[in-house]
Amino acid sequence: MNIPPPAKWGVLLMAYGAVDSLDDLKDYLTDIRGGREPGPELVAEIRERYLMMGGKSPLLDITRSQASALESRLSKAVGEPCPVFIGMRHWRPTIRAAVEEIRRRGIDEIVGLCLTPYESRLSVGAYFHKLEEAKKSAGAPLLAWTVASWNKHPKLISAFAQNLGKALGRFAAPERPAVHVLFTAHSLPERILREGDPYPRQLEETVRRVVDAAKVESWSFAYQSRGRTPEPWLGPDAADSIEVLARKGVKNLLVAPIGFISDHMETLYDDDILYRAQAEALGMRMERVPSLNDAPLLIEAMTETVLEARGASGRGVE
Repeated sequence: MNIPPPAKWGVLLMAYGAVDSLDDLKDYLTDIRGGREPGPELVAEIRERYLMMGGKSPLLDITRSQASALESRLSKAVGEPCPVFIGMRHWRPTIRAAVEEIRRRGIDEIVGLCLTPYESRLSVGAYFHKLEEAKKSAGAPLLAWTVASWNKHPKLISAFAQNLGKALGRFAAPERPAVHVLFTAHSLPERILREGDPYPRQLEETVRRVVDAAKVESWSFAYQSRGRTPEPWLGPDAADSIEVLARKGVKNLLVAPIGFISDHMETLYDDDILYRAQAEALGMRMERVPSLNDAPLLIEAMTETVLEARGASGRGVE
């Protein structure tokens, strides 16, 4: 009786993508816009934002660091090498290129993990669609387990809570009880509510768990970084919320962008530059909770999520 060798497996981390060079901005924005080229004004605007962030996004470097740490933890946990690959939805290395590399390495099975803990058809669903397209173009079967969401993982909650606690420490002890924490996440079109999308509910679940874990006394939630389409987007908007809080007399504001785990334009420009300038103009002191990036607790949460997905799901999807 011939017993087939055990399948080789790995992990595909999927993220949104960001350019390393300002020369690539036009092509990057064209990809985001579904093939429609951006006008020169939009390219110039985004270019200026990148320059204010230091000339590039750190997203790819952070994702590589996360992948390296996850590969090390997983390999120790399973007692054999467990390679972790990176695929970006809108830039290089693409999800398709990652799948091609996975097949070249002779890997038969993967766990697909999106670098957002929250499920939405417009985000996680789009990553999974790209993965399915890549699998079909690879020309060889590839078994895949996918993780739709991991927003309630206890170690993810602990990581968010610990970061929030450290950020509160920037305020003097007598001020801390009056510090208002504004949790934020990327807005999505309001139509997802009619479609029963789980994104808003999962955000609320995570925020309430973090509030309890960190013992936050004064807090609210808002959406940030809404898109440029004319349709309604989820609210309240973060800029509007900051203005309302100022009118209510809030003097110390801590923005906690809980919708993101890695630094990129939404944290480094929208939060650190745009919202901070607005808060200061309104007479408020604003601080931001640092992103998790490659924090050990985050990597532990990702490790356990991957192992649970592969171990508890039976067979994946070919």
